[in-house]
Amino acid sequence: MHSLLKDVPERKMPIEPDPRDLPPGLAPAWLGGPRPRRGPKPAHTVAEVVAAAVELADAEGLAAASLPNIAASLGLTTNALYRYVGSKDELIALLADAGFGPPPELPEPDDWRAGVRAWAAAALERYAARPWLLEVPYRGGGLTPHRLRWTELLLATLTGAGLSEADALGCAELVTDLAHTTAERRRALSGPDAADSPAEEVRTFLRPRLADEGYPHLAGLAEAGHFPAPAPNGFALERALDGIAALLSPVR
Repeated sequence: MHSLLKDVPERKMPIEPDPRDLPPGLAPAWLGGPRPRRGPKPAHTVAEVVAAAVELADAEGLAAASLPNIAASLGLTTNALYRYVGSKDELIALLADAGFGPPPELPEPDDWRAGVRAWAAAALERYAARPWLLEVPYRGGGLTPHRLRWTELLLATLTGAGLSEADALGCAELVTDLAHTTAERRRALSGPDAADSPAEEVRTFLRPRLADEGYPHLAGLAEAGHFPAPAPNGFALERALDGIAALLSPVR
C-alpha cells in the first residue's frame, strides 16, 4: 500500500495571489475586515465605513461619499480612514457592492423569458432607488459578492432554459448592459433638464432640416412623431429576448 502511494503525484494547492495584484476592493469585499496594522484596535469595522458611505451617497450622490465626508461622519480623520480602506478606488468597489446588495427573492417564473424580465425589472428598481450606482466606474465589471449574486441568479435562469454556461454568460452580460443603459436613459428623461426640451418643439425644428439635409429615414420618423422620442418601454429587452430565443433554437 505504501509503495502504491509513492506513485500518486502530489497535488499542489494553487497559490493565492497577492491581494495587491487584484483590482481595488476585490480582496476586502470577499475577505472582509480591516487590513492588519500595528497600533490600537480599530474603533470601527469596514462594514461601518461602507455603511456610512452608502448613507452619504443615498442622501447626496456618489460625490458626497468622499473620504473626508465619510471620516467626518464617523468621527475620524481622513488619514485614520486608511486603516479600513486602502484607497478611494477600493472604497468605491465596496460601496457599489453594498449599494446593489443581494438580489431580491424573485417569484418562480413561468418560463425563462419571465425570469429575465423579472431580473431586469429588479435591476431597474435598484438603479431607480440608488441612481448614484449609475456613476460607479466599470473597473473590470462587478466581481464582488453581491454583484456576482445578481449575475448568478441570471445565469441560473438562462442555463435552465438550455443555454450552455458560456452562452448564458454572454447573454447575462447583454441583459446587464441593457438594464444599465435603460436606467441611464430613464434617469436622463426624468431629470431636471428633461422638461427643457419638449419633444414636439424639437420635432418642429428638426423636421425641415432633416428632410433638406439628407436624413430621409429620421425625417420620416420625425414626421410620424416617433423621433426624437424614446423607444417604447421594454422594446430593447424584448428584442434581446428574441435573440436569446434564436440562440436556444438554432436554424438547422
